[in-house]
Amino acid sequence: MSVIAPDEKTDFVAILHRHRLSEDDFILQETDTTDMVDDVYPLQGHLTIVRKSTLKERAYRIGHGTQWTADFEKDLNKGAFG
Repeated sequence: MSVIAPDEKTDFVAILHRHRLSEDDFILQETDTTDMVDDVYPLQGHLTIVRKSTLKERAYRIGHGTQWTADFEKDLNKGAFG
């Protein structure tokens, strides 16, 4: 099961389109670190986003209570992906 919610994926693609970037130029590598202790547990993990054309990458916390899409867009605005 993916920690990335469908609406977050939609936001990610919208951010790419706003910046005139191709979704095909990015790889999302997700790691689920959810600690399944009880029946109720918050999904959490790590996401590494790699831009293929520049090989630049950034890591983000994902899951309940995170704002990785906003952090990703801030990094794009700062030129972190080239």
